[in-house]
Amino acid sequence: MGKDAKDNPPNIDCQTDDDGSTCSHMPELAEVEYFRKQWNPGLKHAIRDVRLHPNARIFRSCEVEELRSHLTGGELVSSSAAAKQMAFRTHRQGWLGIHLGMSGALSVANADYVSRPADHLVLVQIERTLVFSDFRMFGRVQFSIGKAVPDWWSKIAPAIASKEFSPAAVGAFLKRRTRTSIKAVLLMQERFPGIGNWMADEILWRAAIHPKRIAGSLDAEEVRNLHREIRWVSRRALETIGETMADPPDTWLFPHRWQNGGKCPRSGAVLAREVVGGRTTCWSPARQKLR
Repeated sequence: MGKDAKDNPPNIDCQTDDDGSTCSHMPELAEVEYFRKQWNPGLKHAIRDVRLHPNARIFRSCEVEELRSHLTGGELVSSSAAAKQMAFRTHRQGWLGIHLGMSGALSVANADYVSRPADHLVLVQIERTLVFSDFRMFGRVQFSIGKAVPDWWSKIAPAIASKEFSPAAVGAFLKRRTRTSIKAVLLMQERFPGIGNWMADEILWRAAIHPKRIAGSLDAEEVRNLHREIRWVSRRALETIGETMADPPDTWLFPHRWQNGGKCPRSGAVLAREVVGGRTTCWSPARQKLR
């Protein structure tokens, strides 16, 4: 991704299905981390002007004029990411929350940047412009003032890297959703924050678990293996996509999952694709047996 938002943002909706339709995916843990960092050059620099579309759907849970007044003349002082969301703190004890939705992107443009229709929140500084664009407007901007952590941030589930995310916690969650497919369960943000469609497929492929397996059928060893792969994929995704938006290496399922006739990088068998848990899912029939 270039430094100027006039360039096209990284295409996270880039895959095409067999019938020619686009297979988009919501930004997941690593993509959110990447986009969070794009605004880092603007931290601790004064915001001269705030441009926004007050009636845009992304502001549906935000007091727009309060946000505009608070940010104008103020500064963003820090940023953090959790699950599929990010938060920016202001020097006036404000919390600016951004959820990218399906097509949202954060970028940095020149100071004289001319906003486009899809740029719904634009923060103008002396040396640069911070841009939040969202073509489909499934994203969301949230705003709170105060020392206390707002509910929309504190209610996010414990991070996958945290000690609270243990094999026991994963096993207990699966038991409460005994009859649900493991693919659908992995997409539940209340236990697996930041895991989305492609990451769930990657995890199950590495754990050799069929996406249609019902969650309650996994034994203790499989749960431990699943937990290990969730942490490994999350960590490695942050180290690759989260840093440079680069695709993972060919040894991953990721580069092969949307190829017509794509093959499993481990077994060499042709990959399968089908809707599971409401999402187009890819797996290796030779590696992931349904039992």
